[in-house]
Amino acid sequence: MNVQTFLDILGADFYTGVPDSQLKALCNYLMNTYGIDPKHHVIAANEGNCTALAAGYHLATGRVPVVYMQNSGEGNIVNPVASLLNDKVYAIPMIFIIGWRGQPGVHDEPQHIYQGEVTVKLLEDMDISSFVIGKDTTDEDVMAAMSQFKDKLSIGGQVAFVVQKGALSYDESVEYKNGNEMLREEIIKHIVAVSGDDPIVSTTGKASRELFEIREGNASGDSKKKHGRDFLTVGSMGHCSSIALGVAVNKPDKKVWCIDGDGAALMHMGAMPVIANCHPKNLVHIVINNGAHETVGGQPTVMSNLNFYEIARDCGYPYSTCVANYESLDRELNEAKKRDDLSFIEVKCAIGARDDLGRPTTTALENKENFMEYLKE
Repeated sequence: MNVQTFLDILGADFYTGVPDSQLKALCNYLMNTYGIDPKHHVIAANEGNCTALAAGYHLATGRVPVVYMQNSGEGNIVNPVASLLNDKVYAIPMIFIIGWRGQPGVHDEPQHIYQGEVTVKLLEDMDISSFVIGKDTTDEDVMAAMSQFKDKLSIGGQVAFVVQKGALSYDESVEYKNGNEMLREEIIKHIVAVSGDDPIVSTTGKASRELFEIREGNASGDSKKKHGRDFLTVGSMGHCSSIALGVAVNKPDKKVWCIDGDGAALMHMGAMPVIANCHPKNLVHIVINNGAHETVGGQPTVMSNLNFYEIARDCGYPYSTCVANYESLDRELNEAKKRDDLSFIEVKCAIGARDDLGRPTTTALENKENFMEYLKE
């Protein structure tokens, strides 16, 4: 289905969301049509943030907003849907567009399997009426669904279009780039070289995939020896720094490295003052900032215009800095390795990754068990 036709049927003029690769056609259309415009299109920090923003739009205009997300974001909307939007509270109408990763019967990555199984059920539990859009869904099918949805929206209800892989189409592309010189995979190679045998907790998306491939290329032997030092946070976007905090506090004799991303760190930025307050002297928190949700398409985050290291400093990190070239990166990594205190390093990064970048060949359970075994040694 053509994405412009789909949005014409919805009849909305305000969209907010967190980008999703399954919804790349929608995201590219919105970027080409509106860019980032607070009156029409906002890429927010997380899905709950989007829902609250959309609620404010409705309160101010009386119109129905659209919130888009990957189905992994359903967990972030439970609270505002149940305690703000629901008709037993404020009865605020809303249209959700949800990319269906892990759809039963469709092969996907491990973090999407269970989420895919419960996607529609979670919507039902939240009293959100849903309609699934697949490759064979016609314009007339969607118009009929929207016609039925209007009755529920008119009384302050919420509805959702659940989008299967390849169901939406858009012919135009969007080029996302910045002026930074360092590549994320090379940055991670430098981190691996300095961290040595220290444990690493890495964020969801391409960063963990690149870390896995770097270990594959650097080490010989079985998977346990190659990858035991690393916990790959393949799901739960935005939480790797909290996982790293839990590891660092309970393994004070080990230097723990956290490889974070700007979109992920932004999603649950409240973790940063908590980390600073706990003050684990053995933790190095690195945010690789390319100002983009690159793993799902390259759409911009707000962090291209802000300084993460200043935020970290204001949160209470005792040492915080920013680097933009490999020489400075190596210097700061080596100083962090020696420093007996909590460190934060923001690394300015270009947008882009290898086309042939692979995925971890070990299971998530194997990764957990190998990492736990390594921490015991």
